Amino acid sequence: MPSGKQMGSVRPGGALVVPRARAAAHPDRRSHRSAPDPRRSGVHPRSFRKGKTSWADVCFQRRVRVIRLLLVAALLLLVARLVDIQVVRAGGYEAAARGESSIVVTLPSLRGGIYARDGSPLALSVATQDVVADDFQVAHPVQTALALSPLLNVPATNLATELHQHSGYVVLARQLSQVKAQKITADAFPGITTVEDSKRLVTNGNLAAPVLGFTNASGAGAAGLEYGDNQLLSGRAGKETIIESPSGVSLPQSPVTDRVASTAGVGVELTIDNQLQYESEQALAGAIESSHAVSGTAVVMDVKTGQILSMANLVSTHPDGPLSTSGSTAAGTPPARGAVLIGPKDAVNEAPNNLAVSQLYEPGSVFKLVTFSGALQDGLINPNTVFSVPDQIHLDGSTFHDAEPHPTESLTATQILAQSSNIGTSEIAQGLGERRLLAQVGNLGFGRMTTLHFPGESPGLLASAAQWEPTDYVSLPIGQVDAVNALQILDAYNAVANGGQFVEPTLVQATLSPSGAVTRTPPSPTHQAFAPQIDAELTSMLQQVVTTGTGGEASVPGYTVAGKTGTAQIPTQGKDSYVIGAYMASFVGFAPAVNPTLSMIVVLDRPTPIFGGTVAAPVFSQIMSYALHRYDIPTTPGATIKTAPTVTRALSSQAQDIT
Repeated sequence: MPSGKQMGSVRPGGALVVPRARAAAHPDRRSHRSAPDPRRSGVHPRSFRKGKTSWADVCFQRRVRVIRLLLVAALLLLVARLVDIQVVRAGGYEAAARGESSIVVTLPSLRGGIYARDGSPLALSVATQDVVADDFQVAHPVQTALALSPLLNVPATNLATELHQHSGYVVLARQLSQVKAQKITADAFPGITTVEDSKRLVTNGNLAAPVLGFTNASGAGAAGLEYGDNQLLSGRAGKETIIESPSGVSLPQSPVTDRVASTAGVGVELTIDNQLQYESEQALAGAIESSHAVSGTAVVMDVKTGQILSMANLVSTHPDGPLSTSGSTAAGTPPARGAVLIGPKDAVNEAPNNLAVSQLYEPGSVFKLVTFSGALQDGLINPNTVFSVPDQIHLDGSTFHDAEPHPTESLTATQILAQSSNIGTSEIAQGLGERRLLAQVGNLGFGRMTTLHFPGESPGLLASAAQWEPTDYVSLPIGQVDAVNALQILDAYNAVANGGQFVEPTLVQATLSPSGAVTRTPPSPTHQAFAPQIDAELTSMLQQVVTTGTGGEASVPGYTVAGKTGTAQIPTQGKDSYVIGAYMASFVGFAPAVNPTLSMIVVLDRPTPIFGGTVAAPVFSQIMSYALHRYDIPTTPGATIKTAPTVTRALSSQAQDIT
């Protein structure tokens, strides 16, 4: 059949039936039927036309949504962190920032003064300024150095060198006066500032230096009362906060914050009498020079109050050197006054510490007071009790003897004390007994600290009941197995002067607040050491030491004196022996003997001659005479007005005093 012709079917009867052609479908309608609307299906038309399913596009859209969520979450976290830093923890971070850029500066307090009993200053602190440079801020070091040199009294070359260090903090001058500091501040040198400081001034040179002590470079007490009362004197330091860079350079115009002002220290008014202190040191220095002693101490005390009126402590710098006098000529001729120079370059200097409380020594015969006071108190003896006294005794396998050989003598208790008999004292001690003897040692203040609690003070070394040996009946009563300080001996004899009442010593009579308010210190503690009637007997016996015994050189014209001499051997350190030819010479007593006002002790270390009655007693007489007249103490009716010659005073052998 020819191509291109439509095919038909033959109906019955031979008729040819030609089929009807179908109309062609409209393109739009055909398209509509065969493919869904891409806008409804979400499939990209291009993909549809390619005939592929767009799962990649679906994933892309999902990822976009996830990223958007993550960005929102991150933004929320960032906002939360910012709130935490800037709101919740803002104070902590602010404090940390301040801590890295701020520094706390201490503002020193002005130290309290030390004054004599009459209010005159002994040691004072004056306000000063330290000049400090921030050399990073000094643009012209040489010009600044030239301008500061005349104000600081420092060579300009030295200042220029300091200003070129580039350390940020250079101290150009210390303890500058307030006047000069104010001028520097007024001149407003760039990078130059002043810092508060103070300077300690000792107004009377080295007078009473071992008592006063001294301060160290930082202004704190380092010795003596300066150290002992440091908490009281130093006051309370203040503080302030300043801003600085991380490199440690102070920021210009930075504000001062958190400023707390300092509080000045409390002043201390001592019982020391300046004039008496000077006279005591002069007399003691003369004795050290003339006797070639190593050192010496002299203490004067008010009998009733226990106030220490003078406390001299001196050492020899070269015992064999010539006498130094004030205003000596080039040829060494002493001036009319003949005042002894006391200083580091002179023959006598102030001791490095307070020997009266820190130096322990075997007291020797002055310790016999313990035995006699205890025996009188217990009624074992009276001043006229007679003893048979040989020149030696044997005790527990050991032989003890008096300093000088003598036949057996009949001596009263008063004579035993006046002549300082060691064997006679031992006989009385054996009757008193170990327990009572040791009790009286403590009753008179030995073996414990005084209420001074002075820096370096020692309570002493004493034999105890556990250490007691039979030979101690001789050794302890004559002051050989114990070690005490000079003030303890004076305290015991002061009890005799005070009617049997022991009074603790004191050095401070008042304190002065920064506002000037004066507060008196309470009276010294007391206790009754022995009865008044016993005290009267002891006083009478001690008077005989001066009038007929070893202490004749201690007499004071116009006054009666009671006291005791001591000449004690010096133990060899670390050995059970004594240093050959070395002695501690002492005299302790009070005046007037009736109604005593002042008590006093003098101790010389290794003098020549060695006897307390020869070298220490005259110093007592010289100082006590001055003190009695200074305080207008009435003379004693019937007392000797003129001093008898030294030869006639040797009524008993000084050698008998040796222990």
